[in-house]
Amino acid sequence: MAPSQLAIVGAGPRGVGVLERLSANAAALLGPAGLVVHLIDPFPPGAGRIWRYEQSPLLRMNSMAEDVTMFTDDTVTMDGPVRTGPSLWQWAREVRAGRIRYDVPEDLRDELFALRGTSFPTRRLASAYLDWVYRHVLAGLAPGIEVVEHRTRATRIDETRVWLAGVDEPLDVDVIVLAVGHLDAEPGSGERELAEFAAAHGLAYYPAGYPADVDYQHVAPGEPVLVRGFGLAFVDLMLLLTEGRGGRFTEHVGGLVYHPSGAEPVLHIGSRRGVPYHAKPGYRLQGAPLGLPRFFGPERVSELLERGRQLDFRADVWPHVAKELAWGYYSELFTAHPSRVRMSFADFSRCFAEFSWDSAEMRALVRRAVPAEEDRLDLERLDRPLAGLRFGTAEEFGKYLRSYVEADLARRADPAYSADLGAFMALLSAYQQMPPLMASGSLDVSDVDGWWHGFFSYYASGPPPRRLQELLALHEAGVVSFLGADVRISVGSSGFVASSGSFPGSVTARTLIEARLPEPSVRRASDGLLAQLRGAGELAEEHVRDLPSGRIATRVSDGRLLDATGRPHSRRFALGPHTSARSAAAFTRPRTNGLSFRQNDATAREILRLLRDERPG
Repeated sequence: MAPSQLAIVGAGPRGVGVLERLSANAAALLGPAGLVVHLIDPFPPGAGRIWRYEQSPLLRMNSMAEDVTMFTDDTVTMDGPVRTGPSLWQWAREVRAGRIRYDVPEDLRDELFALRGTSFPTRRLASAYLDWVYRHVLAGLAPGIEVVEHRTRATRIDETRVWLAGVDEPLDVDVIVLAVGHLDAEPGSGERELAEFAAAHGLAYYPAGYPADVDYQHVAPGEPVLVRGFGLAFVDLMLLLTEGRGGRFTEHVGGLVYHPSGAEPVLHIGSRRGVPYHAKPGYRLQGAPLGLPRFFGPERVSELLERGRQLDFRADVWPHVAKELAWGYYSELFTAHPSRVRMSFADFSRCFAEFSWDSAEMRALVRRAVPAEEDRLDLERLDRPLAGLRFGTAEEFGKYLRSYVEADLARRADPAYSADLGAFMALLSAYQQMPPLMASGSLDVSDVDGWWHGFFSYYASGPPPRRLQELLALHEAGVVSFLGADVRISVGSSGFVASSGSFPGSVTARTLIEARLPEPSVRRASDGLLAQLRGAGELAEEHVRDLPSGRIATRVSDGRLLDATGRPHSRRFALGPHTSARSAAAFTRPRTNGLSFRQNDATAREILRLLRDERPG
């Protein structure tokens, strides 16, 4: 009997994660005929496009080495068996000690040997780890599974035939998995208007995109450039247009100093919040275990779903999420820093559990128990730190923002404020509870994919602290200036014009860069394969409350692809951050019940059952 054939389109971390779960579950579910897995990706297996080695050595992960793993552990709630393995940090130590044999590229050896658990690795080192993970999975494949690599793009799917670029005959397979990662998208209507204006007036406009893939060589030295976006994409852009052009940072007492090369443009940055994402904490929890989830876990999600009505995120969901964040924060504050509170944790936690979020009783409890205002969690101020603030000049605002960033860096470096990490961990826990609520259709897409995802990214997915130190050095050197909050872009006779709600006046430039990744959009997906499937009605955009989310519509329970009529396809699956499942990343922190691991396991088991049951005996 011929073996079953499976095509995985996308061989980055998610595709390799599915392969690992197929192998782990094979002993229980693989049929006697065996399985051939076709990995299809023009980029190297394991790293894929985003984590490929061939990108600037300046670009780093925004996670510490000890917080990155591709392996399951006993916290993952799944039906398949656990297959443990090293985190990126553990892998580096084992390679250094010679217990893991891996040929590390010569230009990564210094970084590898200097790496610590709290280091933020370069994406090139992450690429090496992911390459090793892939090789490790191949070396441990279950009997009966074979892997065939196809270093090219999938261009079309016809029934269960997959057509590959540069190959005459298609792959004839039984099941297809789309593990395509983030969706590149053609510009939306607003971006198209700006692009058309730029083309008509000899200006330059760069729509949203992954900075490592965008060619900025035509941005001229000394040129003023408007940048809209203050998150991780901006951080990459900032480095590529400064240090990437020959400038350098040196260490001095009091911080970094930037020495320009003369090839840099002048970047004027603004966004909705007007401030950069919070730096990642540089310390560990010090108190008692947080006991997450506590107020927003599966039981609370079930209770919300049982209400049998449409839910309002702010009124119905956010109070429980906010209480969860506060629980994580105050648990760490009370148990790690008891000298800064005036109540036992037992008494505080009993009262805290009884009171509704942000009620007068809860506010009074916090004031009574936590005397210092800087030790109290203020989520509204965290979300909009510039709200209600107005400055007379750009210079006054620049000074204020410098002090804001300096305070953030100091707080994220001082273990005395480890309560912030408690809130951080609670936010990660809450994020993992959202998919069932979204899959139910009970919530408005704009609330969850908009404000909630933005707040999560801003608080929990910020850059390494050094990146904000570099931002301050660039500002001091005159290479960067700050536009403020609620930035507005208009067009004028001289170019693009930026203004904000933070101070009067405006800045005009002939170049505008959108420093963000494209919003997910099936309708505007630039990938030819996705466009082909969408046009055939075989891939659909998710709708929640009759509103399009932009994501690929899938059945959350097992990742089955839904067609334009909402029917699950019997032989096609899709996994990734821009599907209905909404997993944040293909890898995760160790021992956090990683959502992507759970999804990979459920899909792999469903595929194996499908292939086994259609070939009895």
